[in-house]
Amino acid sequence: MRLAAVLAVLLALAAPGLHAEVLALDSTRSQAGFGIGVLLLFDVVGRFVKVDGFVEIDRQTQEAVVDARIAADSVRIDGGSREDWARSAEFFDAERYPEIRFRSDAFPLSRLSEGGDLAGKLTLRGITRAASFELLPATCARPARDCPVRAKGVIRRSMFGMRTRRATLSDKVILELSIYAMPSETGLAPP
Repeated sequence: MRLAAVLAVLLALAAPGLHAEVLALDSTRSQAGFGIGVLLLFDVVGRFVKVDGFVEIDRQTQEAVVDARIAADSVRIDGGSREDWARSAEFFDAERYPEIRFRSDAFPLSRLSEGGDLAGKLTLRGITRAASFELLPATCARPARDCPVRAKGVIRRSMFGMRTRRATLSDKVILELSIYAMPSETGLAPP
């Protein structure tokens, strides 16, 4: 009788893990990008080539959480002349804050196919603020595996401590994510 009670408790403790699936972001195919207006004349557009993280899927509730981590020093801008500026203390401050991170709130899996809001927390330059992205509708049957999950949002750079060049640079920064995922080697989400 005691053995049955112990087994029941152990199964109850393990049950939430039975419904969870962890996918790693595919760092070879995932990307993040940004755009910022200059003097209302043109935009500086860049991308980050090092994006990793994970997607935690709860099959019982049919919800997911995305945790994307972007290496701030992996910024690339066509022509390359503005890359040092983008990494500098004036903008992303990659030396002091090497990681840009977005962790979503739980959202319904159906949103990956249909599109919709993706709310969460964005950490940029060591400052964490609420942020919202728009998930774009999927273009395939298996989003994140056969086609990217794409999200787009706008932040105000002043909210993240970027207050220089206000006369020449827009306060609005467009952020975009293009995410692919694959089975995690460990099956566990990193800390």
